[in-house]
Amino acid sequence: MSTIAGTQPANDPIGYAFAVAGAILFSTKGIFIKLAYGQGVSTEMLLSLRMIVALPVYLVILVTLLRRENSLRRALTPKTVIASMAVGILGYYLSSYLDFLGLNYITAQYERLVLFTYPFFVLLFGVWFFGDRMVWRVVPAMLVSYAGLLVIFGWNLAVDPDGLVLGTLLVLGSAITFALYQHLAKRQMLVLGSALFTCIAMSTAALCAIAQNLVLAGPASYLALTPQLWLYGLALGVLGTVLPSFLMNAGMARIGARATSSTAAFGPVVTIIIAVIVLSEPFTLFHGVGTALVLAGSILFARAERRARQALG
Repeated sequence: MSTIAGTQPANDPIGYAFAVAGAILFSTKGIFIKLAYGQGVSTEMLLSLRMIVALPVYLVILVTLLRRENSLRRALTPKTVIASMAVGILGYYLSSYLDFLGLNYITAQYERLVLFTYPFFVLLFGVWFFGDRMVWRVVPAMLVSYAGLLVIFGWNLAVDPDGLVLGTLLVLGSAITFALYQHLAKRQMLVLGSALFTCIAMSTAALCAIAQNLVLAGPASYLALTPQLWLYGLALGVLGTVLPSFLMNAGMARIGARATSSTAAFGPVVTIIIAVIVLSEPFTLFHGVGTALVLAGSILFARAERRARQALG
């Protein structure tokens, strides 16, 4: 059975460049979150700060797109708008919230490695729900990556077990919801285009995050924030949200969900380097072995995926 993911070009340098750039920028998110947590900010406030910065950008682009493109206005049926909003809540609100919560308990580099498993879920959801063919040759690669996670998990369990299981499960939940989002988003982008869909999805997610914090903490809570926290919010909104979301979705529109997910290998490397330098997080032999296994599994996974796409023509 042919699928959307399977019909993408096997070799599209521009699409891969977009996806890689998006993955690298997304990798800075955990660093800014950890820095902000060091200032005592709540998860809900920080997520809302990220979205307050991002929301005006998406709204301006949304209005501009609709004013310039008559075809896009015609594509905005109630069904497509509601579907895009729902997918946005799944991928950019729920997934982000789980990730932000998880970073209360685990390191930024371990969080990025756990999130790094989402390509495997992209594959599994494609097979289970969207008619993709199972590529059995990727299974060994998946096992290698999860072995790497187990190595780091074991080290953390021995050294600092408090909250480790909960943090891991929260971030794993983020990876699972984001993988499902990728499949659903691809189908909406075929109708609306990547830019318009991104604006609708992110704006909806932003409103959810802001509303959540207003209910929990009230409008006055924003007045108590320090300039440094606003700066972290600005960095999260621009570098960790706006730019990578457009880059990732543009890449996904060109090369598909599976191929986009396979470019995520750059994220953990960047996160680990910054986390060790900026956050002074430990990087032991166990971290080195675990990270090497995760990255090796990802490379093997990407190669198997690429060969499978080429075999399908």
